[in-house]
Amino acid sequence: MSFPTFASLRRRRGAFFIALCVIAAAVLPACSPVKVLNGLVPTDTYRFQGGIAYGQAPRQLLDVYQPLPATRPAQGARPLVVFFYGGTWTTGDRASYRFVGEALAARGAVVVVPDYGLSPAFTYPAFVRDSALAVKWALDNAARLGADPKQVFVMGHSSGGYNTAMVALDERWLGEVGASPKQLAGWIGLAGPYDFLPIGDPQAQAAFNWPDTPPDSQPLAHVTPASPRALLMAASKDDLVYPDRNTGQMATALRAAGVPVQVRLFDNLSHVTLIGAFARPIQWLGGPVLPPVMEFLGLASVLSHKGAR
Repeated sequence: MSFPTFASLRRRRGAFFIALCVIAAAVLPACSPVKVLNGLVPTDTYRFQGGIAYGQAPRQLLDVYQPLPATRPAQGARPLVVFFYGGTWTTGDRASYRFVGEALAARGAVVVVPDYGLSPAFTYPAFVRDSALAVKWALDNAARLGADPKQVFVMGHSSGGYNTAMVALDERWLGEVGASPKQLAGWIGLAGPYDFLPIGDPQAQAAFNWPDTPPDSQPLAHVTPASPRALLMAASKDDLVYPDRNTGQMATALRAAGVPVQVRLFDNLSHVTLIGAFARPIQWLGGPVLPPVMEFLGLASVLSHKGAR
């Protein structure tokens, strides 16, 4: 039997302190948990291109995180992940999610993080159309970025998980820009809302013009046998986006349609720390969350599944 060294205990204690700071920042208006995380992740584990236009509108910009040349797998086999952040469709910016780009790019994925139109200036389906246009850009540019065009994935957290699901499941949106969900290798939903009518949250009401929200705005309505395979992850005690109604119902619908789906529920994470745990200093927290994502992308991960079920 081996015991941890003093140095390893000190590192773990430091990481735990960081985790507490991030969790505290998530509930204190004057603090920014993403600034805390971004300030602690490396900047030398990827190549960065920022502020690339994928459309004509001011918020139709994206950032790209590319693996370093020595990172495995071989360049032609790299997957590409388009990540959509959350914020109830009213807040958020791509720069705040460098910690997600770093986590995936450092392990061999090309990562695209787009901005998209936010409410109240933009309402449904404007942010879905922006998301589809960003995915179209990624499909068109995958090979140039060193990724496999047949291994393009979409991934999103919270309201970004909604955008992800709509692009992957409802063929209208990629169809409008000359693409198709059939071109996607899969989608990853992190605590996404997939069935939320009637709408009670005031910000979501504004984003979806409630009560004039069309029923086909719900991702759950668009599951078919042709839907891309999925990885659905959530905190089991999430009290913002209820996992039973959203992740659970989506998994059930995908399975009923014969679509391969994996589900990971984390007992020791919250709605916020589910995405925060992608950051390198606290990747061990509550799961960790990276191993199932990396496996789904076809990339090796040295982390274990302990804590997930």
